[in-house]
Amino acid sequence: MNSQEALDWISETFEDPPGRIGVATVREEIPGWDSLGTLSLIAALDERFDIHLSEQDIEALKSVRDIFELLRRHDALSA
Repeated sequence: MNSQEALDWISETFEDPPGRIGVATVREEIPGWDSLGTLSLIAALDERFDIHLSEQDIEALKSVRDIFELLRRHDALSA
């Protein structure tokens, strides 16, 4: 998956219009990234990429950049 595909996937996961979310977007700027949105993200990462998060991983997700780094660590995002 490339960066644009990842942004589109993140937008879809949080039910946000495509193009509004960027790599530098922080959690507070995404209305859908609330507690339910976090559960949706966890489920989507597991379903699509077979990525299982620890509690520490979940707490560390504070921005789209953090999601990108997580995807890179699991070889799910190309450079």
